[in-house]
Amino acid sequence: MQRFSFVALCAVALAVVLFSGETRMAEAAVCDPKQLSPCVPALVTVAPSAECCGKLKEQQPCLCGYIKDPALGQFVKNPNAKKVAAICKVPWPQC
Repeated sequence: MQRFSFVALCAVALAVVLFSGETRMAEAAVCDPKQLSPCVPALVTVAPSAECCGKLKEQQPCLCGYIKDPALGQFVKNPNAKKVAAICKVPWPQC
């Protein structure tokens, strides 16, 4: 019985280690401005979709990099972009 308990404990410990590693990887954002393409219509109509809000939340850690990028900054600095972020309840970064 003790041998089974030790094996079960090891299996649980291994599962915790494996799944905690996946969680950390999932938390790290992969900065890809193309992921924000569902938000393009919202810059004109100011009615972001659920998909737009989800992508904006995923890309939130990347926003400062986009703002500082000369090619992307003009789009991200658009006044409607801040409105979209507010509607999606995504805090605007203080870069």
